[in-house]
Amino acid sequence: MPARNLRLGAALEESFFQVKNTELLDAFRQRLAQQQRKEQLASASGIHDDAVLDRLVASDIRPETLAALTLVPLIEVAWADGRVQSKEHAAVLEAAEQAGIRRNDEAFGLLDAWLAEKPGPDLLETWKQYVAALCESLERDAVERLKHGLLDRARRVAEATGGLLGFGRRVSPEEQAVLEGLERVFG
Repeated sequence: MPARNLRLGAALEESFFQVKNTELLDAFRQRLAQQQRKEQLASASGIHDDAVLDRLVASDIRPETLAALTLVPLIEVAWADGRVQSKEHAAVLEAAEQAGIRRNDEAFGLLDAWLAEKPGPDLLETWKQYVAALCESLERDAVERLKHGLLDRARRVAEATGGLLGFGRRVSPEEQAVLEGLERVFG
C-alpha cells in the first residue's frame, strides 16, 4: 500500500506543477500579447506614453479601432460641401498613410469606400460616442494630444483645395463648421 500512495502522491504533485506551469505560461503569453498591442497602438497613433498605451490596451482598443478613429474626421471634412474633390481625396489618403494605415489594410479599403460614397450620419455619431468614452479614460494631456493630432489632419484635408490659385479662403465655411463640430466633441 505505501508504494501505491507514493505513486498517487507523485502523480498529484506532477499534476499540480503542470497546472502551475500552464498558468505561468498563459500569463506570459498574455503579457507578450499586451506588449505587442501597445507597440501596434504606438505605431498607429504616434502616442508613445506607456501609461496612455496601457489604458488603451486595458480598454480593449485595437490598432484597427484607433485607425478608424483617425479616419472619421477626415471623411467628414472631405464631404463637408457635399462632394469629395480630388485634392481632398489625395489629402485624406496621405493623412491615412501618415497615420500608419497602409493601402492593403482593411481600414484603407473602408476609407476608400467612404470617399466613394458618403457614409450616413450614424458614423459620425458613433465616432462622437467613442471619443467621449475614450476621453473619459485618458489623462487630459493625452486627450489634448489626440485632439490636436486628429484636428490637424482634418484641417489639412480642408485646406487641400484652398482658394483659387492658392488665393482666397483656405477653408470653406462648410468645412470650418465641420472642424468646429469635431473640436467640440473633445469638450
